[in-house]
Amino acid sequence: MSEAIIQSDLLYRRVLLKLSGEALMGGLEYGIEPKIIHRVAVEIAEVQKLGVEIAIVIGGGNIFRGAGLARAGMDRVTGDYMGMLATVMNALAIQDALESMGVFARVMSALKIHEVCEDYIRRRAVRHLEKGRVVILAAGTGNPFFTTDTAASLRAIEIGADVLLKATMVGGVYDSDPNLNAKALKYDTVSFDKVLTDKLQIMDATAVVMCRDNNLPLRVFNLNDENILVRAMTCEDVGTLVTA
Repeated sequence: MSEAIIQSDLLYRRVLLKLSGEALMGGLEYGIEPKIIHRVAVEIAEVQKLGVEIAIVIGGGNIFRGAGLARAGMDRVTGDYMGMLATVMNALAIQDALESMGVFARVMSALKIHEVCEDYIRRRAVRHLEKGRVVILAAGTGNPFFTTDTAASLRAIEIGADVLLKATMVGGVYDSDPNLNAKALKYDTVSFDKVLTDKLQIMDATAVVMCRDNNLPLRVFNLNDENILVRAMTCEDVGTLVTA
């Protein structure tokens, strides 16, 4: 496909990609599987080459999940801060994978960790994007009790993203869990209100409400599908589009 055709076919110019930490585990029980993070980095690099400005928010569930330990008796605030640090580790891993391909990337953290990454400042993040750098936004919102889904919605709105891309392990939004119900119906498009009313659980309710109230469309798709990120930039039928 020629560069001219690619540019004319782009649906979005600036996107925020939400990755779950679990997506980086591959076949492992925890941690980061190198071949998985390499494949994800290759696809991110391809999207960046199209001229799309891309920011990333990643979870830390492959390393540490604060809410889980809180249920086991750990102080919730302590657990959540530990989870934020896990997202920084994942962000650094993605940065390293991208830079090994010659892609300029910056990690910006909501927690101050100057030795390894920049502080998150909205104007600076936007400037990085304008210069063609991939921006990886770590440590959630910097506050306990808020998920990385909520952080992704917040950051996408702050940087003026055209869409929030939610990469999952299923092909989109379904009326029931497709892993439990073989007859689950996949939606091509669905409204934010239906997601909330039917408790479809694609993201936490706070994140969904933020997207709805700020007119930020959300596209949900399976990260394991081949060339999925590039296709999401040019095809209307990728996964499920959630809008008002």
